[in-house]
Amino acid sequence: MSDPADKTPEPTAPGPVTKPLQGWGRLVRMGRPRLTKANLLATLLAILLGFGMVTQVQQYRASGLENLRQEDLVTLLDGVNQQSGKLGTEINRLTRTRDSLRAGGGDAAAIKAAEDRLAALGILAGTVPATGPGIEMRIPDSERRIQPNNILDTVQELRDAGAEAIQINDVRVVASTWFGLSMEGQLIVDGKTIAAPYVVRAIGDPHTVSTALAIPGGVLETLRQLGIPATVQRKTSIAVTALRPASEPGYAQPETSE
Repeated sequence: MSDPADKTPEPTAPGPVTKPLQGWGRLVRMGRPRLTKANLLATLLAILLGFGMVTQVQQYRASGLENLRQEDLVTLLDGVNQQSGKLGTEINRLTRTRDSLRAGGGDAAAIKAAEDRLAALGILAGTVPATGPGIEMRIPDSERRIQPNNILDTVQELRDAGAEAIQINDVRVVASTWFGLSMEGQLIVDGKTIAAPYVVRAIGDPHTVSTALAIPGGVLETLRQLGIPATVQRKTSIAVTALRPASEPGYAQPETSE
């Protein structure tokens, strides 16, 4: 018999090997981004948002507002607020008229509302005279350097600043007004040749309108670069008396269908 002490102990099977990094690996795998519809949608929205922000910044830069002085920006903001206030007042007036008509105010309320609306449209169409505060702009042009686009820019700047009625010399400016030059270099407004100095009268808030014309790179600076020393005076009362003949549209007709 063999001695039990002489038996070599048999090797035992290796036990499970501990992997200390196994838990961290699971966390890493859980944190990996997965390609799902939700992730794709969120990525697309982030890209579109970034593109929109960049586009908006570029538009603000292109508008040249960053070159304006603080007081100019404040003035433009005041002009916007005033326009907003005017629109709010008009909304309130129309709301009161509507409520009066609904409450059975009778024909008198309807007639009064129609007359007020007709007067406002007459001012816009240039068929009735208008008075109010505004500015008077004088543009000398003895050397005939003025171009139609200079006058057009002036009119557009006045409208943007809230001018409600405009007249150049004895011609009323309306939505369809056009500008040109004669063979002699004189300004033509709606087919009528006018002589320098050109006098522009505009009814609106005097401070807002005059400041809009004087902003850096604006109308007055452009004219000065052409050698034209235009001047602007604020007026507490100014009259726009030039009239346009009322005309019937040749093609457009009012839409009466509900």
